[in-house]
Amino acid sequence: MSQRRKVTVVGAGNVGATCAQVLANRDYADVVLVDIKENLPQGKALDINQMGAVLGYEPYVVGSNGYEETAGSEVVVVTAGLPRSPGMSRDDLVTTNESIVGSVTREAVERSPDATLIVVSNPLDAMCHVAKDVSGFPKERVFGMAGILDTARFSTFISWETGASAKDVTAMVLGGHGDQMVPVVSATTVGGIPLTKLVTAERIEAMVERTRKGGGEIVNLLDTSAWYAPGAAAAQMVDSVCLDQKRVLPCTAYLEGEYGIDGLYMGVPVKIGGGGIEEIIELELSDDERAELDKSADAVREVVGVLAGSS
Repeated sequence: MSQRRKVTVVGAGNVGATCAQVLANRDYADVVLVDIKENLPQGKALDINQMGAVLGYEPYVVGSNGYEETAGSEVVVVTAGLPRSPGMSRDDLVTTNESIVGSVTREAVERSPDATLIVVSNPLDAMCHVAKDVSGFPKERVFGMAGILDTARFSTFISWETGASAKDVTAMVLGGHGDQMVPVVSATTVGGIPLTKLVTAERIEAMVERTRKGGGEIVNLLDTSAWYAPGAAAAQMVDSVCLDQKRVLPCTAYLEGEYGIDGLYMGVPVKIGGGGIEEIIELELSDDERAELDKSADAVREVVGVLAGSS
């Protein structure tokens, strides 16, 4: 590989491959795409490399079934894991993916002990706990992608509703990555104008509810989960680490008293720079939003409680 910085994406399925594609197009790092399925990461890497000749980017993408090529990665994105299948309980999904995420994390950090870990695998909040525990990394270097995706969905619906550019929508979605996520309406603006001054309460509630069910809506349409937006969202987090952008983004971070929540991974706004999470930002929430966030935390604790060794 070249002397460029290196990013590893574990899992060459739709989300992982999309993340690798977006990162290659950013043109600042080589990418290693890892998957246990023979030929899958190699084939997708070759395809992404050949697309570079069309779009004009230079990074080299390597596909591998092992981890030797990942050594010295600046960031490792973990997308590996199984989707929930018919008849599989939530507890089954947690325990199955706990094993997978634990295994790939162990392999990756052995070769990249200074990396930042970005977790995408579901159930997201619980898998962040797994990656943190297995890696032994500080909380600043282990966090998850969920809030950017959920916020992007909320912003898209607001843009459609108001007829405004999505670039002018400022929104934030907090909490666990599930039906009890908390779109923060009080902090949502369009071109600096509060959303509540532009859209009726009834329409806002409809957008909030659609955001909460956003993943399920796509599953119902495609019979599988989304990948374009999640892959791009993970790549945005990698950008902020590798380029020390210090972006303020909603991510799944380990809280130790912030928002009144202790010892739990939850979606909150954070500042991301070269060392990972540099600051957790506490928003002023309405009483209703605070109550919803507490309810979301309870739901996350329930899922995390399924992990082996959890109390």
